[in-house]
Amino acid sequence: MKKLLLATAVLAMTAGLAAAQDKVVRLGTEGAYPPFNFIDDKGEVAGFEREFGDEICKRAALTCEWTTNEWDSIIPNLQSGNYDVIIAGMSITDEREEVIDFTQNYYPPAASAYVAASADADLKGNVSAQVSTIQAAYVAESGATLVEYPTPDETIAAVRNGEVQAVFADKDYLRPFVDESAGALMFVGEDISIGGGVGLGLRSSDTELKDKLNAAITAMKEDGSLNVLIEKYFGAEGLKF
Repeated sequence: MKKLLLATAVLAMTAGLAAAQDKVVRLGTEGAYPPFNFIDDKGEVAGFEREFGDEICKRAALTCEWTTNEWDSIIPNLQSGNYDVIIAGMSITDEREEVIDFTQNYYPPAASAYVAASADADLKGNVSAQVSTIQAAYVAESGATLVEYPTPDETIAAVRNGEVQAVFADKDYLRPFVDESAGALMFVGEDISIGGGVGLGLRSSDTELKDKLNAAITAMKEDGSLNVLIEKYFGAEGLKF
């Protein structure tokens, strides 16, 4: 009987370990912030974070699946358990660290910038930014009139439509719009550095998952593969480690 109980206990432990190893880690992204993340022609998540996320899951021996979520509810839905990791170009800030945890950054602290339709745009007038971003918080404190939009595309459209004087966002995000505008859009004012770089957001209780992801990010930094991936999506001007 003791041997039977012992065998049963061992089987239960083995099954528990297998279940833990087979647990799917759900990655939540916005899918609307190229080149960090976007939806491709096949309707699938693509971009820098898709390739980076797949690689760190492989290195950490995790089974991962992707899901999309609107930006303005991306933190509440992490807390509600709809997914396990935010991988959405999210900057590490003290305010966010009061409600969720972060891994180390996988993209260095980058410049934010203003883009306008004319060189003499009034940066103390109406300025657009995506809701719940560090840029929106900065504009609100700058003396300008903040005009928030749910998606980053809408912040650019507001400049083109003359609804605002300028948009304030990550320079890496804005650069392709400026380059492709044939002079219709331009950078104005000074670049501004805010935030602690881009990290993965997790629930504070998921310490084991955080350790695994941090180890994978460290390995990619040390072997240079993260810098290669950054240059692939952001070009030679992309910030490196």
